[in-house]
Amino acid sequence: MDRLIEILEEIAPGEDIETCTTLVDDNILDSFAIISLVSALEEEYDIVISPADLVPENFNSAEALWDMIQRLSDD
Repeated sequence: MDRLIEILEEIAPGEDIETCTTLVDDNILDSFAIISLVSALEEEYDIVISPADLVPENFNSAEALWDMIQRLSDD
């Protein structure tokens, strides 16, 4: 998960990434940031994030993102 935090900090510098649970709801991650994040995660973790996975619940926190990465890695 450390690498995920690093990626998030690169995309949203200065934010409290580790504890924030409203990354999408509070527009910390806008649509451009999400596209950048999806690309970085797919490359880093060798996963495919489908349009069905592009819901705020999967992107609102580092924990939710990590859960999605784990789930997609198992597929």
